[in-house]
Amino acid sequence: MSEHIRLKRGLDIPLAGAAPAKIAETVVPDLVAIKPTDFKALVPKLAVKEGDAVKAGDALFVDKMRPQVRFCSPCSGVVQTVVRGEKRKLLAVVVKADGQNDSVKYDAVDCSKLDKQAMTAVLQERGLWPMIKQRPYGIVANPEDAPKSIFVSAMNTAPLAPDADFIMDGQFNYLQEGVNALARLTKGGVHFSLAASKEAGSAMHDLKGVIFHTFDGPHPAGNVGVQINHISPINKGEVVWTVDLVSLAAIGRCLATGTYDMSRLVAVTGPAAEPVYVKGVQGMAIAAVGKYAKGENVRYVSGDVLTGCNVGADGYLGFFDNQVTLLEEGDYYETLGWIKPFRLKKFSFSRLYWSWLANKKKTYALDTNVNGGERAFVVSDVYGKVLPMDIYPVYLLKACLAKDIEKMENLGIYEVIPEDLALCEFVCPSKIEIQKILSDGIDLMLKEMA
Repeated sequence: MSEHIRLKRGLDIPLAGAAPAKIAETVVPDLVAIKPTDFKALVPKLAVKEGDAVKAGDALFVDKMRPQVRFCSPCSGVVQTVVRGEKRKLLAVVVKADGQNDSVKYDAVDCSKLDKQAMTAVLQERGLWPMIKQRPYGIVANPEDAPKSIFVSAMNTAPLAPDADFIMDGQFNYLQEGVNALARLTKGGVHFSLAASKEAGSAMHDLKGVIFHTFDGPHPAGNVGVQINHISPINKGEVVWTVDLVSLAAIGRCLATGTYDMSRLVAVTGPAAEPVYVKGVQGMAIAAVGKYAKGENVRYVSGDVLTGCNVGADGYLGFFDNQVTLLEEGDYYETLGWIKPFRLKKFSFSRLYWSWLANKKKTYALDTNVNGGERAFVVSDVYGKVLPMDIYPVYLLKACLAKDIEKMENLGIYEVIPEDLALCEFVCPSKIEIQKILSDGIDLMLKEMA
């Protein structure tokens, strides 16, 4: 019997532009890119050079500290560009697709016959290991660690997030194969969280070998970090691993078929988009869905509006992303600002605008205007209203700013990564870059606790 957890704190942002459950087309991108910057604390070592021919599943770069952890091309083609930044930092490896989608071939795997060491070796060889994240800190999992449990969230409550059951339609057997693989990596079981409102109608509740939990409540109820906090909080010295739903299906598909197939349904969403689902591939060029943008002054976000990355029209889909959000740029000055009366087309968490009197199902075409500048970082209870976790976010963030490691430990740095506090940043009256502060704090912990 599954455990049911009801969360009351949080916020569902009523953003316009949800994609209808229908696939508009199959996108065949001309370029794809894998970016080391999608991985926390990764030191990459290049495995190819410009002009090299690659197949889907060939390594583009590896982890310098653990060369057995490979980051592979999602398509076949030729390495067109190795993008570097300051001090020759590797930013991306861009592959020009040949349209053939040739893949490295492997044998099918019977997970029941493998122990943890053998299963780990298989996942590393096939370039699947980077899909497993480790907490604390949200880094690529260390194969030498023994996680107390592995967590999978089968619900995404972020603004305009793709519907989990729709994008996983026809993928049930691969999900089961992925679960079978993860079960070999831990003695603590695979915890699988479903939305309570959709559990009965979802095929995923028939998965075998998992520990089910159901969650009900507003965002961030779907965040795996929030779920871990309510199921089995992380203490100092403990390690847990997490895998997102799309990655779980990709792992199972590669193990079952022997083909490195990183195709996925991508939701093109947002007020500045003609919302659709397209069938694409990991790391595909954003330009491939540019025709669905409405207008020219548009921000292209890989991911959702709270945690996604502004990649621009010439950017690429993130390694873990299956959503592109298009927003109007808010590069304008608004006369009278927040004291302007009525503002019925603006959404306010604090009910400052009269729009809160509107129908609860109303959606808003929000843009990127932050409506003010950074102010003093004062103690407030506003974060606690949207964060259903047993931590004190204001004090944790101030400990990060002060670089006080002992206080950071005591205040919950092991339990959170930036995505868990993204809503706090959205409602912050001081316009503080909360996710960056927390990310810098995690960087400090990684440096000092190594």
